[in-house]
Amino acid sequence: MKMLVICSGGLDSVTLAQKVAKEHHLLGLLSFDYGQRHKKELSFAAACANRLGVRHDVIDISGIGALLSGSALTDGVAVPDGHYAEDSMKITIVPNRNPIMLTIAYGAAAARGADAVAAAFHGGDHFIYPDCRPEFVNAFAEMQNKALADFASVSLYTPFVTMSKADIVREGDRLETAFQDTWSCYKGGQHHCGRCGTCVERQEAFHVAGVKDPTFYEDSHFWQGAVAEAKMKGLG
Repeated sequence: MKMLVICSGGLDSVTLAQKVAKEHHLLGLLSFDYGQRHKKELSFAAACANRLGVRHDVIDISGIGALLSGSALTDGVAVPDGHYAEDSMKITIVPNRNPIMLTIAYGAAAARGADAVAAAFHGGDHFIYPDCRPEFVNAFAEMQNKALADFASVSLYTPFVTMSKADIVREGDRLETAFQDTWSCYKGGQHHCGRCGTCVERQEAFHVAGVKDPTFYEDSHFWQGAVAEAKMKGLG
């Protein structure tokens, strides 16, 4: 199958790009500039496309992103520290971000003759992000079948949607993903902060997977306490 992969430059989407390149026909990567404070992730998506030898398109939807206000990812709101399952992490929701990106990706896929759009939604996102859950994936795919009826047949490929982050790390290790060339931190500093939800989730995933984490974190110990606290609350 010929696929376009939505790639942010993060661990999940870079692993997905590697998987599609090895197991299917990777047409290219699509990335989105939606005004995120961690825009540096896009350079990691570009590096992924370069390694895989495919086209990389960065689509500027920052004007749309400016309308989706109130998120710690796009506004002057502090990114919270702690475990990803904490209720405080809901401040990182960018409303309707994934449906917007997927709609554009489906249009590009139809225009380029792709059979599928690939997205790296995974089980760890379900608690916070409603547009990463299986029910959303199924409903969106059905909607797009109607939107492109009699013009193109494009499916939605989400192989990680019921997998944990640790499962993805194991899969990435099997696929020889360049984990050191992926970006997760929502704070967008020089290095991964080690304290925000995505950094904590990343460190925990490598630990649970039993895979060496090549990432440098400004705080490489905070995650253990955050995970322990979440488990005490029944969240982890």
